[in-house]
Amino acid sequence: MARSSLALGIDIGTTTVKVCLISIENGEKCESLSRETKARMPSDLGHLGSEQDVHKICTALQFCLSRLPKESLSRVAKIGISGQMHGCVLWKQDGAWKQNHFGRYEVDAVSCLYTWQDARCTSSFLASLPAPESHLRLSTGQGCPTIFWLSKNRPDVLEKYDRAGTIQDLVVTMLCGLNKPVMSVQNAASWGYFDTISVTWNIEILKDAGFPIDLLPDVVDAGQLAGQTTSCWYGIPQGTPVFAAWGDLQSSVVCSMANETDAVLNISTSAQLSFIKPEDFQPTLSQSSSAIEYFPYFNGRYLAVAASLNGGNVLAVFVRMLQQWTHELGLGVPESKIWERIQDTAIDDANAESEMVIVPTLFGERHLPEDRALVSHIDPLCLTLGKVSRALCKGVVRNLHSMMSKEELVEAGIERIVCNGMALIKNSVLRKEVESHYSLPVEYKNDADAAYGTALATLKFCS
Repeated sequence: MARSSLALGIDIGTTTVKVCLISIENGEKCESLSRETKARMPSDLGHLGSEQDVHKICTALQFCLSRLPKESLSRVAKIGISGQMHGCVLWKQDGAWKQNHFGRYEVDAVSCLYTWQDARCTSSFLASLPAPESHLRLSTGQGCPTIFWLSKNRPDVLEKYDRAGTIQDLVVTMLCGLNKPVMSVQNAASWGYFDTISVTWNIEILKDAGFPIDLLPDVVDAGQLAGQTTSCWYGIPQGTPVFAAWGDLQSSVVCSMANETDAVLNISTSAQLSFIKPEDFQPTLSQSSSAIEYFPYFNGRYLAVAASLNGGNVLAVFVRMLQQWTHELGLGVPESKIWERIQDTAIDDANAESEMVIVPTLFGERHLPEDRALVSHIDPLCLTLGKVSRALCKGVVRNLHSMMSKEELVEAGIERIVCNGMALIKNSVLRKEVESHYSLPVEYKNDADAAYGTALATLKFCS
């Protein structure tokens, strides 16, 4: 009996690459793997820069594929790829990568990845740029502002390259041997200077401002074919269809939302709470200071999204701070032990509640870029590890609630919140705060990661 064909979903996250194989016949998950990229690089801009090593990202991706059964990979009939939105990588078309005789791709003439966390485009710099014709605000970490910054401050970097896209666009271009990258509407919207209604870049605005418009990828609808694999890749047959890459947020929604009365909450590196808008919804071009934005989904639909820059990354900074303190005190405590202890003390300490208030916006927010973290209502009794940990988790959820409240969800007809993301799934204190702040039925999905959602999207939205 012939075995069914499989769909491969790949998600290139901020810290981890995930791959997932599902049955095209019934959508059931067959295999999945993940690996930390450990791709973070030091930046000459200090805390303003957020850069990653593309070679390490590609190595982590191909490591995952090398560990999947060859028999399964030989049955892959379609490939979907998602990844961290907003960021930007540049490459030289001739010489950006090569494939060895084992099928492995090695990248060469490629810049670092400037991630969505990159803060080089300060408020004053963004104010110096022309206003976009888009319903989405302009923010640091987006592709177009980053390229603007490089053109004005590092023109020698831009001179080395002739192509640009998100990290997931680079992988699609590489697999399909495209001469020019193809970008989905979802990723284009996350780059700035893109009108999702007309599905066009703001070419005249960008051209008048001296932007290198030749770097802009071609844009297609989410779910459209980008090309086919040009050769066998870890057993995946040559000629396998590859779809234009989309955003990891949208992929997380695909595998989490069972009904349109569901909202989807993801807390991983960052945090997003979203729900789908009615079919006839169209955003207006007016710029808004609202925390809620409208991101393209599939089939012309939009997601209402509260996208916080502060999620699991804030807790990670807290853990690194504690580890550094223990190191300076002459004690070596591993991060894993600290993660375990901060959760245990926040749960086990019967008096872990306190009046302490932590505003956890270490990384600002796109609608309030100048905001930074604050701690208030500190008293002599609230500085235990359990109380500080509890206050920090509460602050993360409170901040998200201030961006999209329970009342706004109820008004939109939302009846349930479906939760995913490792920072949330692994942290029972965060989960309790979500349940307390939103007071709606909550379901947690351990297997609803973006790679699974990406594979499912190839069945639901790709012809």
